[in-house]
Amino acid sequence: MGEFGWYQRMLFLLMIPYAFFFAFVYFGQIFMAITPEEHWCSVPELANLSVIERRHLSIPMLNNKYSKCEVYDVDWSKLLQDGVRQPNSKWPTKKCQNKWEFNYTDVPYETIATQQGWVCDKDNYAATAQSVFFCGAILGGFIFGWIADKYGRIPALVGTNVAGFIGGIGTVFSNDFLSFCLCRFIVGLAYDNCFIIMYIVVLEYVGLKWRTFVANMSIGVYFTFAACLLPWIALAVADWKIYTLIISVPLALAVFTGCVVPESARWLISQGRIDEALKIMMRCAKVNGNALPEDIIKEFHETATGIAKAEQECKNYSVLDLFKTPRLRKHSILLVFIWILIAMAFDGHVRNVGTLGLDMFLTFTVATATEFPADVLLTLVLDVLGRRWLAFGTMVFSGLFSLLATTVPIGIQSASLAIVGRFAVNISYNIGMQYAAEILPTVVRAQGLALIHITGYVATILVPYIVYLATIATEIPLLILGTVGIIGGILCLFLPESMGKEMPQTLQDGEEYGLEQKFWDFPCCTSGILRRRGRVRAKRERWWIRFSQADAQRVPIHHSPRDGNGIGSATELHNDGTVV
Repeated sequence: MGEFGWYQRMLFLLMIPYAFFFAFVYFGQIFMAITPEEHWCSVPELANLSVIERRHLSIPMLNNKYSKCEVYDVDWSKLLQDGVRQPNSKWPTKKCQNKWEFNYTDVPYETIATQQGWVCDKDNYAATAQSVFFCGAILGGFIFGWIADKYGRIPALVGTNVAGFIGGIGTVFSNDFLSFCLCRFIVGLAYDNCFIIMYIVVLEYVGLKWRTFVANMSIGVYFTFAACLLPWIALAVADWKIYTLIISVPLALAVFTGCVVPESARWLISQGRIDEALKIMMRCAKVNGNALPEDIIKEFHETATGIAKAEQECKNYSVLDLFKTPRLRKHSILLVFIWILIAMAFDGHVRNVGTLGLDMFLTFTVATATEFPADVLLTLVLDVLGRRWLAFGTMVFSGLFSLLATTVPIGIQSASLAIVGRFAVNISYNIGMQYAAEILPTVVRAQGLALIHITGYVATILVPYIVYLATIATEIPLLILGTVGIIGGILCLFLPESMGKEMPQTLQDGEEYGLEQKFWDFPCCTSGILRRRGRVRAKRERWWIRFSQADAQRVPIHHSPRDGNGIGSATELHNDGTVV
């Protein structure tokens, strides 16, 4: 068909809206539930005073800062009549009564958190709603995974994005915490699958040597650009409801997916619908300006029939087969825990930008923009340095810089170190997605990847609460993320290297995968040795070609004069292939 012709380029461009939808679903809640740094109790009786005057008079000072959750408990009407304008630290205090004022300097618009007072005793509400979102992601993984296997990739892709659309529109009309959580749960159904299904479909139609480019650049360019836009959309409209509409309504465009995106040929074959798969592939070849010869079409039918039969055999296996033999069990457990730690580190860095002491919107943009150079670098070095040591290095690198960020003052220094940590974990995240697919055997690969991703969703439920710990001490989230990164990196060293190796097909292949490798093997060094061996082999082949030519003439060939050991040789190639 062509590895990356006009048809594949068209599909690559069609990934743009789905990458945008993914960014909107994943990061959207951050800017609709953010809380300004400064807030204090509202005292209606002091409404005629200026903001500075009423805060000075009504709010007690704690550690040279105005209290966020307490107010003086006095008769304000009487004090105003008496002309009192200076507070008395001996006045009794009480907790705020469900009404606060906010300084909108750092967050210049109302959010659902400010409208509904999600501060003080309710300051964990935004974190809880985000965790509920990830609970929806777990259920969505099961539902749309089943739909993708039963009815096809396109219905699943449409369904997951429509769920995000419905939940997003419902969020706009949320009038309390429970209704907001319900809507975020529905949006969570769309998380990951709203893009990943399209990502997989496109990769199936792209030639092998272009897959690394398409896989990384679709995320590095499309996803990163969409994520970087989000804070500026929020600032431009300065209204959390309008912002939510802007990032939710476009998901409805997914209903036209079937008109422009082909069904997965791989899925069609697995269902025995070979003629439909062939029709799509012939259309692809035609757009690319290629013609499929009859013998190729015949061979395709035969191969596809064999694949369909093998697919039916795969249904006899379950994810439990990953844990029946010792080495495969060890690799599977390691992959689960490594992905849990990578997911926690990645999501933690995403959500922790608000505690770094700088402008939330600018810091989020800069930190998110690191995805692009991370993906470009990964594209260049992944097939040189290998998966194992690169995953180890980037995870540990991320962990160390996260820990270093806790040793410097809050502000530009800590933010810079944390952003470097985010850059490194971006690389680890993309390696992790590919690494698991290359190690798990084909017969249980889909089920194994689903298990790994779902455990990642479960782990990210904890992340909003890890970030919430910054209300106790701003260093705590980075300390946890740093520790998580270092542990995850070390665990990667106990996996086999998969660079340049055929993926295991059977359970036995999975059990024996990497047996010949040693702990201190480095792929770049090994590949150098192989290249040298290849040059020696090529030299030998050139000699044999000369022998063959000489055989036709039946003349002796003198190899060499005497060498340093006093040994000389002369050879003649006989018709029977022997060399004298």
